[in-house]
Amino acid sequence: MDFTINEGRRNLSVPLLVEAALLNNEGQLSSTGALSVRTGKFTGRSPDDKFIVRDEITANTVDWGKINHPISEENFDRILSRMTTFISENKLGDSLYTFDGYVGADRSLQLPIRVITDKAWHCLFSTQIFIKATRTELIDFKPEFTLISLNDFASIPELEGTNSDTFIIINFKKKLILMGSTSYAGEIKKSMFSVMNFLLPQKGIFPMHCSTNLGKDGRSALFFGLSGTGKTTLSADENRRLVGDDEHGWSHSGVFNFEGGCYAKCVNLSKEKEPQIWNAIKFGSVMENVVIDSASREPDFSDGSLTENTRVVYPLDYIPGAVIPSVCGHPSVVIFLTADAFGVLPPVSKLSKEGAMYHFMSGYTSKLAGTERGITEPKETFSQCFGAPFMPLKASCYAELLGEKISEHNSKVYLINTGWSGGPYGIGKRIDLKFTRLMVSAAIKGSLEDSSYETHDIFNLQYPTTCPGVPSHMLNPRNTWHDKDQYDFSAKRLARLFINNFKKFEPISKEIVAAGPRLD
Repeated sequence: MDFTINEGRRNLSVPLLVEAALLNNEGQLSSTGALSVRTGKFTGRSPDDKFIVRDEITANTVDWGKINHPISEENFDRILSRMTTFISENKLGDSLYTFDGYVGADRSLQLPIRVITDKAWHCLFSTQIFIKATRTELIDFKPEFTLISLNDFASIPELEGTNSDTFIIINFKKKLILMGSTSYAGEIKKSMFSVMNFLLPQKGIFPMHCSTNLGKDGRSALFFGLSGTGKTTLSADENRRLVGDDEHGWSHSGVFNFEGGCYAKCVNLSKEKEPQIWNAIKFGSVMENVVIDSASREPDFSDGSLTENTRVVYPLDYIPGAVIPSVCGHPSVVIFLTADAFGVLPPVSKLSKEGAMYHFMSGYTSKLAGTERGITEPKETFSQCFGAPFMPLKASCYAELLGEKISEHNSKVYLINTGWSGGPYGIGKRIDLKFTRLMVSAAIKGSLEDSSYETHDIFNLQYPTTCPGVPSHMLNPRNTWHDKDQYDFSAKRLARLFINNFKKFEPISKEIVAAGPRLD
């Protein structure tokens, strides 16, 4: 876009951005010192309004379909032209806020970015979630990708090819992202994640939607998992150091965080269960859609009346002992987390390379009642690569990179079920967190390697017969069900869903398909 950046509003300090947000009536200070804001009509991402420009760069590389929606170059240019005119006619140039920084803690691979927005709190969000540039770096800073967000600018669907007046559009040729008519800041974060997920595989680097921590012995672990599987809870270990909570790359030299901050859920947050997140909610943090008492300004994390998707963003250095710069060596262990509400998957299973690729591409978990509007009972979901909305390329592309990394670095892979045992949701019980933690610990320490294993007849999974501190009978899920015939019926039902879902990846290696469930 052709306009001059207002240097007086470029890379403002955190206190100045907080003051600006308060002056603009964009939010209020809570009793914790954190800025509290509301995101308006959208309290989560709007996947149907996200587009990628279809051009010679993306036409034959992007996995077009239900997730990756194309938009023409002509429609992108129309929106860009109107945005430019909108800024000029409303004399917004001097009132826009700019953040210049980076995505990627590995300096040899980081992407210089610019975020331009009409909200001070969006600039504060960007300052806390991305990696800050030094004063010296800012002198001659040249962004490789620019994101422009105008909350009060709407598209014209019938003229510009969008699905509504809201839009998030990535243009890889122009290295530009346009956003309008949404105040949900998660779109800023995830748009840049999508960019990295398109660019890095071309360099042989595996981009990942996962958390990472590091032990005192220097051994790192990756945690993949969809919402509700326990990714944040299980990777937050007082005996290990946090590298990052959400987005990473696995390069030739090791793992690196894409971000400089964390974006944690707040719903039902308690100091006892998640003290690190609780203590990070202070001045400089931004809470989204958390209900605040009008008099005391105290947040009520148990109140989900605005949304179940309440969030807080804070810089990584708010977490004691966090690894900064957030890079580490190659992971010794990779953990896939799933919350199986049907109670049929083993609590822990060891995966071969092909098994890891199969379950990575499947990305299975269960959505529970209350987590999304319209969900009244548990429902299975498959989100390829544990992050389908942010993966522009085919799932097999990312799975191949995973397989290569596992082989090259001899990383051990485990599938851990944090869901139900003894029956489905409503009959059985959720696997006790203390047992799940013991299984995670045994996987990371390598003690699961010493166990003998049995094969699950239906899911074709190798599960251990013993795990330190965990009752042996629960390691085979069939043992925990009173009605064995009902278990077999439920297990076969889920296995059939796995098999049918995997057909969308055809053609695919026979070895990978053979590592999945089997119904004779």
